[in-house]
Amino acid sequence: MRELFDEAAGRSPLDPQEAVRQATRAPQRKRFYQEAGVAEADGGFAVTLDGKAIRTPSGRQVVIPSRPLAEAVAGEWAAQKETIDPLTMPLTRLANSVTEGVVDRVELVTDDLAKYFQSDLLFYRAGHPEGLVAREAAHWDPVLFWAAETLGAHFILSEGIMHVTQPDQAVAAARAALPGDAWSIAALHVITTLTGSALLALALAHGARDAEQVWAAAHVDEDWNAEKWGVDEEAAARRAARERDFDAAVRVLLAVSPRGP
Repeated sequence: MRELFDEAAGRSPLDPQEAVRQATRAPQRKRFYQEAGVAEADGGFAVTLDGKAIRTPSGRQVVIPSRPLAEAVAGEWAAQKETIDPLTMPLTRLANSVTEGVVDRVELVTDDLAKYFQSDLLFYRAGHPEGLVAREAAHWDPVLFWAAETLGAHFILSEGIMHVTQPDQAVAAARAALPGDAWSIAALHVITTLTGSALLALALAHGARDAEQVWAAAHVDEDWNAEKWGVDEEAAARRAARERDFDAAVRVLLAVSPRGP
C-alpha cells in the first residue's frame, strides 16, 4: 500500500504544482480496494482502505486531526474508478505532505512561508492604467490595513517590480501571527505558494478575508488582462488546477482552525 500511496499521492513537497507533476509522471494504478473508511487513531483519525490505514512512503500512518477532514480524504479514495487518478486527490496529497514533511519540521516550514513577507504580491503595484491601480488597491489595501492595525505589521509598497526591503519589525509581527500546528502551517504554505501572498493566506487564517476574496485578490492582474485581451484556454486550465489545490488547502485550514468551518 505504501508504494501505491507514494504514486497516487506523490512524495508531495508543499508546492502543490510540483506534487502534481510528480504524481502525473507515475503510471496510474488500478484500484485495488473495495471500501474506503475512517477509523480512530492515535490523536486523530486514520483513512482506511479495506480496513488498513493508509501510510506514507516512509511507512508513517497518516493521522488526521479532524473526523470531517478524514472523511473528505476517504471520499477521494472512494470516488476513484477503475484506476487511481492523483489529480483528483488534492486532500490526499496534502495529508501525505503534512505527515511526511511537516509534522517534524513545523519551524522550518514556517520560516520558509515567512520569507514571502519580504516580497509579497501585495507590495508591488501597477503604476498604470488607472483602472488596474484602483482594482489592486480595492483588493489589496484592506489586507495591508488589517495587518497594520491588527498585527502591528507596517509594510512598504513599491510601484513596478523594483524590490523594496521590508522592515524587520513588520516581518516579525506577521510571522508571529502564523499558527503553530503542522496542518495549519502546511495549508497556509500551499495557499501562499498558489497565490504568491503570505499576507492573503494570513488574512484568511484569521478570518479577515474569506477564500473567495483571497482567490480574487491573487488574480487581480490576470483577470484585468483577461478582460482586455481575452481568456487563454491553457492558462485557464492551469488556473482551474491551481484552484482545486487552493480549495483543498482552505478546507484543511478551516477543518483544523479553532474558529471552525
